[in-house]
Amino acid sequence: MSSFAQRILAAIILIPIGMFTIHVGGWLYLLMLLVFFIPAAWEYVQLFQASGHKPSAILVVGGVTLLFVARAWDGFNQANTSLVTLNLLILLAMAFHLVEFERGREQAAVDFGITIAGIAYLGWIGSYLLSLRFLPSGEWWVYAVLPSVWLVDSGAYFFGKRFGRRLLSPRLSPKKTWEGYFGGIVFGIGFGWLFGLVWQLGAGPGSAVTAPASALVGLVMGVLTVFGDLGESMIKRLAHAKDSGALIPGHGGAFDRIDSWLWAGVISYYLISWLWYR
Repeated sequence: MSSFAQRILAAIILIPIGMFTIHVGGWLYLLMLLVFFIPAAWEYVQLFQASGHKPSAILVVGGVTLLFVARAWDGFNQANTSLVTLNLLILLAMAFHLVEFERGREQAAVDFGITIAGIAYLGWIGSYLLSLRFLPSGEWWVYAVLPSVWLVDSGAYFFGKRFGRRLLSPRLSPKKTWEGYFGGIVFGIGFGWLFGLVWQLGAGPGSAVTAPASALVGLVMGVLTVFGDLGESMIKRLAHAKDSGALIPGHGGAFDRIDSWLWAGVISYYLISWLWYR
């Protein structure tokens, strides 16, 4: 089976499951996110280990899991338990790498930075996807945000394939072009507008999820989430790896799938909170 066919088959299987868990929300939604983020955290550690570093796998994978659970424990939208958990993880990471230095690991200070970065980036930033779901009309905001990211990626691919001439980031991602980048933005805006229209037909007047609002979300996703993709590419270049793993046939690893979600979740949460729920 070709890589493209594998991608389509995986999407056909995973998208309905994802949409169902978003609809149900709560702990099932948390579990769905952890199915992606726990392997992504492991792949993060493996990529750095392949480049000669030694971040703590237990602290990164366990820390990401704990931060997601802590945010859920807080009622999905508050951060008290999450902040306490993050503080403890930072201190534990320092203690762990101090011991590693005493045992002869000269690069322990660099390893400490990598461990903290993994916990904070994947766990703290990633768990904003929970907070987004539990905003008012959160189910529909997630439906607006995550498919926008997927459509931005697809639009960038097709526009880049057809019209791509000028490279966006030659060192990080030689196949990405400015034409593809702007094509992805167009796709994001278009999906957002259509989604808002469909939502208003069902919800009626008075809903915060309008066509202009979701089009704005699509625009912001198109402009900014590419940095999540490029950020993961930077880590993979360090490890001389094409994919972060092989968890999903045709799609690579879990980190390959959630790289743009990281930026999408936290940015859209604050954007939507500031504009509609202050």
